[in-house]
Amino acid sequence: MSDLLHYIKKLKPYNIKKGLMYLKHYGLKEFMVRLSERMEPDEVPYGPWYEKHKASEETLVKQKTKKWKEKTLISIAVPVYHTPEKYLREMIDSVREQSYPYWELCIVNASPDDTALSAVLTEYREKDSRIKVKDLEKNLGIGGNTNAAFALASGEYIGLLDHDDVLAPDALYEAACAIEKEDPDLLYTDEDKTDETGKEHYQPHFKPDFSPDLLRSNNYICHFLIIRKSLIEETGGFREGFDGAQDHDLIFRCTEKARVITHIPRILYHWRTHRASTADNPASKLYAYEAGKRAIEGNLERTHTKGIVSATKDFGFFRVDYPLVSHPKVSIIIPNRNSRDTLKTCLDSIFTKSEYGNYEIIIAENNSTEDSIFEYYRELEKDGRVRIVTRNEGFNFSAINNYAVRHAEGEYLLFLNNDIEVRTPTFIEDLLGNACRPEVGIVGCKLIYPDGTIQHAGTIIGIGGIAGHAFLNMDARKSGYLHKASIQLNYSAVTAACMMVKRSAFEQANGFEEKLTVAFNDVDLCLRIREQGLLVVYDPFVEMTHYESKSRGSEDTEEKVRRFQGEIEFMRTRWEDLLKKGDPYYNPNLTLSKWDYGLKP
Repeated sequence: MSDLLHYIKKLKPYNIKKGLMYLKHYGLKEFMVRLSERMEPDEVPYGPWYEKHKASEETLVKQKTKKWKEKTLISIAVPVYHTPEKYLREMIDSVREQSYPYWELCIVNASPDDTALSAVLTEYREKDSRIKVKDLEKNLGIGGNTNAAFALASGEYIGLLDHDDVLAPDALYEAACAIEKEDPDLLYTDEDKTDETGKEHYQPHFKPDFSPDLLRSNNYICHFLIIRKSLIEETGGFREGFDGAQDHDLIFRCTEKARVITHIPRILYHWRTHRASTADNPASKLYAYEAGKRAIEGNLERTHTKGIVSATKDFGFFRVDYPLVSHPKVSIIIPNRNSRDTLKTCLDSIFTKSEYGNYEIIIAENNSTEDSIFEYYRELEKDGRVRIVTRNEGFNFSAINNYAVRHAEGEYLLFLNNDIEVRTPTFIEDLLGNACRPEVGIVGCKLIYPDGTIQHAGTIIGIGGIAGHAFLNMDARKSGYLHKASIQLNYSAVTAACMMVKRSAFEQANGFEEKLTVAFNDVDLCLRIREQGLLVVYDPFVEMTHYESKSRGSEDTEEKVRRFQGEIEFMRTRWEDLLKKGDPYYNPNLTLSKWDYGLKP
């Protein structure tokens, strides 16, 4: 509580009011957790990092001399409405200072009675012929005003810019390079926030490449968004009834039809924060979250996906539940050697907590020596849901699981370690709801150590050299960077300690790679199933306790060290291109030496 009082004393009255609102919203206990997470210092502070990594004057001068094969015109659409003069000028100046010259700024003025604002627009229009201004007879709302700006545009692409935000000077240059290279229908960049002065930069949003499940959890694409004009025309632009989430709705409709979606991993958009801004005070536009919910529901309907959308406690973040339309058989596969008590804890949690009936459990017995485990097996075999299959060869995690699958009857395979304990009674339904989606191949969940810290919240390629778990050892009550530990999203891989796999995808991939006897076999399987064009989904709403020792990773014999190094080399060779290019679901500006989404120095 003393930390809370110290924090409050440092706040401005406006921020104190906002803090009290959050306290009421979350409750004291959860508010304190969120507050402590917000107050944690960054190992690499963002302000100096931004100054180091933004385009230098020398770079901008060089960009201006580039000879373009195609002089693609990019139209910037901006609806203005009683915009403060300072912000309006800074917005327009940020466009005029672009190192890429082939642009036009299409401004629609929904407050023509504001003489000061009109005077500024007239001044800039006379100063630069690339600036178009149209006065509206009345305010049509954010969607209608922006559609009017779209109508002014003559460029092949249209970028969306809010009236009080600013672009980095290389924003359009980077966009034009991406257009020239990839010919996308939609592209987006990373962004940060600035204070009212525009001098302090903070809360950077380093985004992944296109993640459909993350988009259903939150409008992470947001700014800076550029869309091919023909795609905007095809989808009809902004729609009525989505004010506050009009861009989320448009992004859904455009990404559903886009051939190529490109992400530029650079901070190229600066979102202005002030008292009324959603950027600084999400609670200021509660109506927007209801509109966001409708935008997600619209996406589900258009993609013929049954889903139930609900808001999470975090403003602007959502959960989608995928109800089952059938109840296919699930084969739960658990490798085991000795460890009677550990296995019993796992199985008892399934038997007592599972609310799903159509499952079988296959225990893959591998070289047990203790009488107690065989006695337990005899007890288990009296239960028609359980079968014991025996493989007496040397330990090979991949081979053991592949062997068990050959005895499995289920359409869906749930690989489970024997040291897992169920926490979520609907774990099978929740995992299955995602796995049944035709575009999904694998689903993983949140694994928590007995001490309440996270063991797994998705797997990131490149961390630790090959792959590592996101948010490892973070307090499980915390939500992580931009709530990523606590929302559904796509990863390149998840752990096989608890992993549901669509059997058809598993068989097409020829199962686990048996050359990977212990390490990285789950990562490799995920990547090969990803190559089939299927998604890997992380579902944090399914939680399991994982009794794995935090110190388990040590290799304490020469043989184990050689084996581990060999498996590292196998992965480096097989996935060389991916390791060089980087994980598409992890921003290249983020560190690979830690697990917390911290900045790369």
